[in-house]
Amino acid sequence: MPLTPVLTSRYAEDRSWTIETYERTEGYTAWRTALGMTPDEMVTLVKDSGLRGRGGAGFPTGMKWSFIPQPKPGETPTGPAAKPKYLVVNADEGEPGTCKDVPLMMADPHSLVEGVAIASYAIRCSFAVIYVRGEAVHAHRRLQAAVAEAYAAGHLGRDVHGSGVDLDVVVHAGAGAYICGEETALLDSLEGRRGQPRLKPPFPAVAGLYGAPTVVNNVETLASVPFVVRGGSAWFKEFGPEKSPGPKIYSISGRVVHPGQYEAPMGTTMRELLEMAGGVRPGHELKFWTPGGSSTPYFTAEHLDVPLDFDSVAAAGSMLGTTALMVFDETDSIVEATLRFTEFYAHESCGKCTPCREGTYWLVQILERLVAGHGTARDLDLLTDTCDNILGRSFCALGDGATSCIASSLKYFKDDYVALLPPDEQGRLGRTLHIEPVAAMA
Repeated sequence: MPLTPVLTSRYAEDRSWTIETYERTEGYTAWRTALGMTPDEMVTLVKDSGLRGRGGAGFPTGMKWSFIPQPKPGETPTGPAAKPKYLVVNADEGEPGTCKDVPLMMADPHSLVEGVAIASYAIRCSFAVIYVRGEAVHAHRRLQAAVAEAYAAGHLGRDVHGSGVDLDVVVHAGAGAYICGEETALLDSLEGRRGQPRLKPPFPAVAGLYGAPTVVNNVETLASVPFVVRGGSAWFKEFGPEKSPGPKIYSISGRVVHPGQYEAPMGTTMRELLEMAGGVRPGHELKFWTPGGSSTPYFTAEHLDVPLDFDSVAAAGSMLGTTALMVFDETDSIVEATLRFTEFYAHESCGKCTPCREGTYWLVQILERLVAGHGTARDLDLLTDTCDNILGRSFCALGDGATSCIASSLKYFKDDYVALLPPDEQGRLGRTLHIEPVAAMA
């Protein structure tokens, strides 16, 4: 189908962030429609649409909502069903190369507020929190203004539009920790503790914020919900493949002519997105790229025609993640780029588990040695061995993500690593060392 702006349709409107502009362009009509439906009908609608979480994992949104324990009709609720329900918005956009949620909150904050309202109604919660990354000061202020406008217009507060529904929304600024993008670390941060991931189970749907059932959704996910309600599940599934439908915002940065955010249906290929972005800078050619940020395995030119949806990217050996497409050309050193990413993960590791805390530190030491030209043949083996000891042994996905760029770079560009070794070490490598990427990247 032709490219038709959906999520970004208001970006070009005059003062797009105001409630006047939002309501003039059919804003909050979906919220009124939702109030005329039952919460269960709303959950079913989102399930039928096939909307999957846009924060990286791609979990079906309607299914996540249905996990919240609800009291059965005619029975006195007990256990988790008797507790209040909470909705938490993960707006802690910190994945390197990702820039889709902050522009959305700046240009069209009310689409998020309306999505929050609808999702809260669907899971029967009366209190929602939007957790914004601390550095995103302007987005935080704009969201606060949008929430205040929504209260003044009667879209939030007590007895919304005479429906008997109560809903309070709070905008909370985090302290700028990457680890708080992990949903349970985010919940700990909200509760006033140091942001560190929790042991699961129990999952947030059973014991989340303040030990009560909680749904954690990404900004783009919830901003998609009003369009699902207005257009219907069949309309939403017209965008993209059957198992990963809907419009998507792709962040393209690096060695392209026009970096920025590009909205396209799920399943659009990198070749098509590069064309939208004006292609790789003139006189150069693509060397490698990330399909979903630095925590996803690299792709190369041979992957340009892989549909960028959750299942297709996974089948090709990487992850769609946050659709942060960072483009590198032949002038870029993949080893230096990998070192920069690894330094980031070593710095952002919360230190809770030994494999991630110690492993990322040693990965940085090895890569620095290689980049400086002081590496040995055994360092390549040590890189792989260290990644193997982190992968699958970390408390959360940060450790796994830190190994992705290293393992995939060794898989596709081992010669670039070898070229950094002193001549005597290169000779030793050919006789004594056999490098295999870690199992997950094979």
